[in-house]
Amino acid sequence: MGTLWGAATSPMEYVNFGKAGVKISRLALGLGFRGQSDADEGERAIERAIDLGINFIDCANVYGLEDDRANAGTSEQILGRILKRHRDDLFISSKVFSPIGPGPNDSGASRYHIMREIDRTLGRLDTDHIDVYILHGYDDETPLDETLRALDDIVTAGKTRYIGVSNYRAWQVVKSLWTQDKNGLDPLICIQNPYNLLNRDLELEMFPAVQSHGFGVMTYSPLAVGLLSGAYVPGESAPAGSLYATVRAKRFDSHMDDTTRVILDVLHEVANAHGKTVAQTATNWVLSHPEVSVAITGGDTAEQMDDNIGSVGWSITDDERQRLDDVSAGGRRALD
Repeated sequence: MGTLWGAATSPMEYVNFGKAGVKISRLALGLGFRGQSDADEGERAIERAIDLGINFIDCANVYGLEDDRANAGTSEQILGRILKRHRDDLFISSKVFSPIGPGPNDSGASRYHIMREIDRTLGRLDTDHIDVYILHGYDDETPLDETLRALDDIVTAGKTRYIGVSNYRAWQVVKSLWTQDKNGLDPLICIQNPYNLLNRDLELEMFPAVQSHGFGVMTYSPLAVGLLSGAYVPGESAPAGSLYATVRAKRFDSHMDDTTRVILDVLHEVANAHGKTVAQTATNWVLSHPEVSVAITGGDTAEQMDDNIGSVGWSITDDERQRLDDVSAGGRRALD
């Protein structure tokens, strides 16, 4: 691990992205903007992330303010404003696959959809390239070689530097790498999947595939959609106005089960031992796994970014990690 010039005051660490030579911060800022409705505030959050040493900003063509599909594309537009000031200092990603309209070709991983959407993304970002273009899901209705040849053409055209996949199973990643190798296509350098103390699914097959093939791992939802943020107390109602008191209220009781309660108890103990927050400790556990290159954190405000940065620059002990491993063993809970 290393630091970057000018980041001496930040605890941020930088690593190679899988086998690629590019250096990325161990925290990336995701622009889902679940709790942000103001574009200017969103821009300030991104600027604060950059000030704190984050050089990786993760986006998608469907991301927008308030994580509302009616606002799809606004995250890329906000990031585009940032790029005018920081293009040479940032590593940015965007994604394609999810529905962006009602038309029959408004989703998926066909050549038609990919080629159309990369140009729309570049237009919203107001740049001539992105650094990694990621398939947001696996398309079993499109031949894999069609998808991968389209991505290779985008690399050749200079519209993206690298390619990756998101929400793929390990066999789908390996099949993609084999297809790319057989056809002389540019290989994917990363995967992007959920990983947290409530969902350890990646450990079963994906981590062994990483160890064998060396691709980078971006994890998202390190706080299990906020359940491990420290905002929720077992046995108490969700705080007024919070995610689980509003749009996810019907799921709160089932998600805050005995397993979650025990995990939170241990997280509180470990966090207190290090003078850290529960959220910082939960993310540090994710980053303690050598297979993980970067954890995507959601920061809708500058203040949240200040808290997120406390996830790096320190490490839980081996004994603490073992305790957390033990109480969360077997967790495979998908929390969309």
